[in-house]
Amino acid sequence: MTVETAVFRFAGLVVLASVALAHWVNSGFLWVTAFAGLSLLVAGFTGFCPAAMAFKKLGVRTGNVFK
Repeated sequence: MTVETAVFRFAGLVVLASVALAHWVNSGFLWVTAFAGLSLLVAGFTGFCPAAMAFKKLGVRTGNVFK
């Protein structure tokens, strides 16, 4: 697994979990979904991704995108 796939999987998990929490607990959890989407948008334009930096520190090998 590369950092890119780890980031995409983590983002998908965050989005699905926050939507489920918004549905069953409190609609305020949709802000987590918005933050995840904004983070992906910023990473797409700038290449800066805090999740990618965290996965690199955990030892996940880098691919072509987040160096």
